[in-house]
This record gives sequence, structure tokens and C-alpha cells, in this order.
Amino acid sequence: MNATERKAKATERKQRGTPAPEGPGGQRERLTEGLRLYGADYQEVGRRFATWLGLHTTDAEALVQILYGEERGEPFSPARLSERIMLSSGATTALLNRLEKAGHVVRTREQTDRRIVTLRGSARVQELTDDFFRPLAVRMDAMLGRYSAEQLQQFEGFLNELHVTLNEHLAELDGTDTPGTP
Repeated sequence: MNATERKAKATERKQRGTPAPEGPGGQRERLTEGLRLYGADYQEVGRRFATWLGLHTTDAEALVQILYGEERGEPFSPARLSERIMLSSGATTALLNRLEKAGHVVRTREQTDRRIVTLRGSARVQELTDDFFRPLAVRMDAMLGRYSAEQLQQFEGFLNELHVTLNEHLAELDGTDTPGTP
């Protein structure tokens, strides 16, 4: 085995980890490991997006949340963003000030109650975000296009159940003490 082949094997092991045993238990282990790898890869894409924009990862995470909220037709208020990214209201205000100064975020007053602030991405950051994520979206669309409608429906159901399961666990964690807390 030459150096190139050894490097390829090491990369494959690093990506896949130790193979799980055959059977349903092993299949669940491999699926769980695949989800862990996806999570790590998703975080890396977010980190690179932050670097590409010249932002701290927390600022980029907040920006992505603001843009996703807009995309879903549910724009964030500063308080809701603060809850979502788990920062204090003061830290969120400082973060929003940085994003606004950089021209990435606009605060608007769209409600009849003028005290309510709505967060929107600027037109320029929308373009930058599209430029960064479009190649990934094309790749993802091509990859998902290889599956039947029935398989995609199963994936969708699986992801919905996974979301519910994780959120149930998070809700339980909200009610527990953390180690080292009196």
C-alpha cells in the first residue's frame, strides 16, 4: 500500500469511525454516527460561512437564524433571537449592533405596537448568503433527487421524529440541575 492509499484509508476511517456490527443494532449505531458526522459537517459549514463573512461564529449563527426566520415568514424579534441563540439580552443587543453596523441586519418596526422590533437581513447579506450557500443547495438537491418520493417521505418523517425526540430531551434537561450547581 503506497502513501496515497494509506492516507485515503485513514481519511475513510476518520470519516466513518469503527465499523458497527451487522444487524439492526449495528445499523442504528451507523445511523447515529452518520447523524453525528452530519452535525459536525453542518457546524463546519457554519464556521466557514462566518469566516467568509468576516464574522464571529456566534454572529454568523444569529444572522443565519434571522435569515431562516424571514424565509419561513416568521421574522425574529431581538428577544426571540436571544432565546434561540442562548445569549443574554445585553449580549444580543451588542451582537445586533455589530451586525447592523456591518450592514447585515436591519431593525424595523412593522407591528402596530411600535415597541416591537423585527429583525431583517439586508439585501446585500441576502446576496452574500445566496452566493455562499447556492453551490451546497445545488449539490443537496442533486443528492436528494436520487431518492424516490416515498423514500423522501420516510426521511422527512424520520427527521420530524428526530426533532421531536431531541426537543423532548432538551425540555427535560431544562428542568435538571447541572453538575457543580448547588
